[in-house]
Amino acid sequence: MAHDYVAYTFIIKPAIPGAEILLAQLSALDFESFEETDNGLKAYLPSDSDHNDLLNDIPILENPEFEIRYTKESIETINWNEAWEKNFDPIDVEGKCRVRAPFHKKGDEEYDIVIEPKMSFGTGHHETTHLMIKHLLKASVTDKKVLDMGSGTGVLAILASMRGAERVDAFDIDQWCYENAVENADRNQITNITVKKGGAELLNAKNYDLILANINKNVLLEDIPAYAKCLNENGRLYLSGFYTEDIPNLTAVCNRYGLNFIMNFEKNNWVACKFAKN
Repeated sequence: MAHDYVAYTFIIKPAIPGAEILLAQLSALDFESFEETDNGLKAYLPSDSDHNDLLNDIPILENPEFEIRYTKESIETINWNEAWEKNFDPIDVEGKCRVRAPFHKKGDEEYDIVIEPKMSFGTGHHETTHLMIKHLLKASVTDKKVLDMGSGTGVLAILASMRGAERVDAFDIDQWCYENAVENADRNQITNITVKKGGAELLNAKNYDLILANINKNVLLEDIPAYAKCLNENGRLYLSGFYTEDIPNLTAVCNRYGLNFIMNFEKNNWVACKFAKN
């Protein structure tokens, strides 16, 4: 489907980790697609969502450690599916899991996940999704009740089901993500995933053995009490969407609610941490 969009082009010094930080912060707004460039980031949002105060509350733009300039231009009729097909390559994690598009051939990996991400986060290209898949491949999932919080495309929920989960809930506050996760579950012939639109308010009176939350630091810090409350004894919590330097802060809050740090994986300063409720 084609729409009118506004493209923001950001020039960032230093581009690493500036582009990653900016992407995470812009994701909280109505931006629907991102493209990393050699010296920064391009971000796209529907023209009817653009306004003069759009970037007023983006912290990195006020951070003296970064020099950021941007321009914007109107772009008529972007066909996101066509643009995505030109740039999406299959993702391999540990030689065990392959995340691919419908137009890619099936590989030899044990877990073959077919997704069509459209505007949803979670293709596997971003470090955090890759790291969460890595955790999930090593986790004990068989017959477990699993929550994928901030599910995006649903790729983690789908993998949890493929690895033997009894049931999986996939929650996301974004309508597009909700619809996309439903489509991708069906595309992979997964029948035990329940997809809902919403956030931590959906967790009331629910219980899980394993919770996956790949969102961003501020949301995680706010929602950790809810995760701890609905996580069963000996359950496991996996958190991502933040940087190495954020681990002490997240760990301190988790400890306050009976969640103990076990270990983490790291890629390009992004991390995914494992906690246990004992």
